[in-house]
Amino acid sequence: MGESKSKTTPAAVTNVNPTKLKDSNSANTDKVRSTAKPLAELTYGKTQFRYMWIGIGLIALGMILMSGGWMPSPEVWDDNIIYSARRTVLAPICILAGLAMQVWAIFK
Repeated sequence: MGESKSKTTPAAVTNVNPTKLKDSNSANTDKVRSTAKPLAELTYGKTQFRYMWIGIGLIALGMILMSGGWMPSPEVWDDNIIYSARRTVLAPICILAGLAMQVWAIFK
């Protein structure tokens, strides 16, 4: 009962002049604005996007080359259709070349 709780208001806690606060913040924002890149400038240029589209095309071509493999009849199993050089060699090379093109375009 003998304890008294004192209530503090935000104005009593901080004695900050609002005009000085605005002046210091405006100086900081001017520095940030002067060093920031304009929004119209992109990280990647036209050539990088062209190489990225070529990489996407190579990956899609590899997937198309890998597709298929249906048998002429359900009773016939032909290893040459399923395990052809197109599906086991050429298609993975195309996909890996497309992925390498993507990495090269990003790091260029």
